[in-house]
Amino acid sequence: MRKLLLSTTALAAAATLSANAALADVAISGAFEWTYNSRSSNLVALDGTTFGTGSEMAITFTNKTDSGLDITYRVDLDTDGGAIGNDETSLAIAGGFGKIILGYDDHAADAYTIDESDLIKEDAAPAASSSSISTGTATPTDNDENKIAYHLPAMGGLTAGISHTDGGEEGGNDTTSMGAKYAMEAAGASITIGMNTTTQENSTQDIDQESMGIKIVSGDISVIFASGQRESNDEEIDNVGAAISYSMPNGMTIGAYTAKSEDDADAGEEYSRTGVELVYPIASGLTAMINVDDYDYKKGSDPDVATQDDSGTNSKLTINAKF
Repeated sequence: MRKLLLSTTALAAAATLSANAALADVAISGAFEWTYNSRSSNLVALDGTTFGTGSEMAITFTNKTDSGLDITYRVDLDTDGGAIGNDETSLAIAGGFGKIILGYDDHAADAYTIDESDLIKEDAAPAASSSSISTGTATPTDNDENKIAYHLPAMGGLTAGISHTDGGEEGGNDTTSMGAKYAMEAAGASITIGMNTTTQENSTQDIDQESMGIKIVSGDISVIFASGQRESNDEEIDNVGAAISYSMPNGMTIGAYTAKSEDDADAGEEYSRTGVELVYPIASGLTAMINVDDYDYKKGSDPDVATQDDSGTNSKLTINAKF
């Protein structure tokens, strides 16, 4: 009798677990990359070679409610360096009204940004000596802070969204971000225009950022032109960038890109780079990338005494695996 009771209990527990598991679809994905970087710089501290790694894992639970809502719970883990860190955790609720995202995730502007790095698999921009000058036209992220975001349902070729990050109690800095994209076909080419703006409250002067870009795809050739601006207490940064890529019949992709950033608040401070990239698919899920960047940074009147002029060439080999 006791054996029968234990067996019945075990079967009931298994049935319950199976029923609950059937409610949600679970997907696990991961990515790992290894890099070899060689930098030729006129600054001794930056000249030389380095190895690097980057890895992440994402777990996604999806479910559809009886009322037709699609619910997605996603956890993005940073697994690099022998330690596991929680990078993003969010809940998405989608339906005919659009999509609401709650939790730690990207701000809305990120979904509508078009910049030159979109055509480049491995953005190998060497860091500028300045902590404020930009290396591209994309709007900087807000570190995936806790927020609420809403994305409208697609209306023809138009998509748009807005997000709000609460800075907390008095003294905290709220952030509001919004963006939109419009896609259309013209003369046999696919054209997408994207724009966004982000404002973060600040005790002295709000940090305002905006960018705009256009992407044109015709056959195997893609082109992007982009611009962006950032204003804060002591910064008036203007950015421009462009990129072109060509997908070859053998699966390889070649690309070229350029970007320039100027800070009008510090006369003469500017950063520019021009680079090329070769992407080679070794096997399914395994890719090799080679990037070569020529860059130049001029300090100008930047009062940061730690900043120095810097120029040189940065070469990078990346082996990327996705699972």
